[in-house]
Amino acid sequence: MKKILLLSDTHSHIDETILKYVAWADEVWHAGDIGDLVVTDSIKALKPLRCVYGNIDDAKARMEFPLHNRFVCEDVAVWITHIGGYPGKYNPNIKEEMRLNPPKLFICGHSHILKVLFDKTHNFLHMNPGAAGKSGFHQVRTMLRFVVEGDKIKDLEIIEIKK
Repeated sequence: MKKILLLSDTHSHIDETILKYVAWADEVWHAGDIGDLVVTDSIKALKPLRCVYGNIDDAKARMEFPLHNRFVCEDVAVWITHIGGYPGKYNPNIKEEMRLNPPKLFICGHSHILKVLFDKTHNFLHMNPGAAGKSGFHQVRTMLRFVVEGDKIKDLEIIEIKK
């Protein structure tokens, strides 16, 4: 069993509230638009981190983190990327790979809009944790936390933080 904290779009913002949730997790997953690497360094000082770079991230972030991060957590195949799209409207650059080798859990960021959907076409769960940072149009900062146990994704919780 692994407790996961999922966040995205921090845009250089890290604070004690985010770190409190980091402390709860076994692993932290970040879906891009990190901003300053102080964010990821702060997380890595506390917990293992799986991360991708986003469209605002600089060369340092792009050297440290991949565009796509595919891995297995427990028995769940995971794919994290920053600009992924949504069921029926995926980024054209990933459609073929998604068709040939779909994950069980697909994660993206970018929109600053929290969404959790089941993709019936590809038979996987799609998550976007919204934005944990303060930059952007969103009115509430959001993250997701959940548990991966064997091949199950369970105990999903939305975290909302005042901006």
